[in-house]
Amino acid sequence: MFDLKKAIDKAKYVTFLTGAGISTPSGIPDYRSKNGLYAGHERPEYLLSRENLQQNPASFYDFVKTNMYFPEAKPNVIHEKMAEITNEKGCIVTQNVDGLHTKAGAKNVVEFHGNLYDIYCQTCGKSVPYQTYLTDYHHDEDGGVLRPNIVLYQEGISQQALEGAVAAIEAADLIVVVGTSFQVYPFASLINYRAKTAQLVAVNKEVLSFNMPVTMIQGDAQTVFAQL
Repeated sequence: MFDLKKAIDKAKYVTFLTGAGISTPSGIPDYRSKNGLYAGHERPEYLLSRENLQQNPASFYDFVKTNMYFPEAKPNVIHEKMAEITNEKGCIVTQNVDGLHTKAGAKNVVEFHGNLYDIYCQTCGKSVPYQTYLTDYHHDEDGGVLRPNIVLYQEGISQQALEGAVAAIEAADLIVVVGTSFQVYPFASLINYRAKTAQLVAVNKEVLSFNMPVTMIQGDAQTVFAQL
């Protein structure tokens, strides 16, 4: 029987790759499940696209504001344990844009797809508090359209996030994939940068398929991390 705690204790550097499934226990919906963010919306990818933001900023704003902001959400045991582990020896690379890893006290986090609470004006580049954005998407100083600093469909990953993520994978002798179906690229291709000797572990309710050796822990991530 594989012992994740022992593997983490033994590892010199642990990199966690995380997705929406780790934040659902905190009350934040995932994307594609029957009660997820995309449920009931036609063309949800378009609503969250660069094209929609540019051509229909009101439509983009309405979708994001209504469906994606959960400022009262608190980190759960998964975030807390990951923070504890990586602050000692590792890094978290996350697809999540909810900021909960940082809220949990994690110091080494690569937010691969950005952060919803980081808001800036597309005209002047100034940052504004997210609370301001939730009242109006126009920048009161110059009338520019405000936006969250997240990666939309039709946009590329920032160079800084790519470099940080690759460095975290290369440094790891233990890589743990948690709460993601691992189907979104380029995030899913990050493990191609792993060291040949690195151990790969996945924690998920459904079995995931990888084109490389993996230790699969099928179960609820909250339960698994509560036992660490």
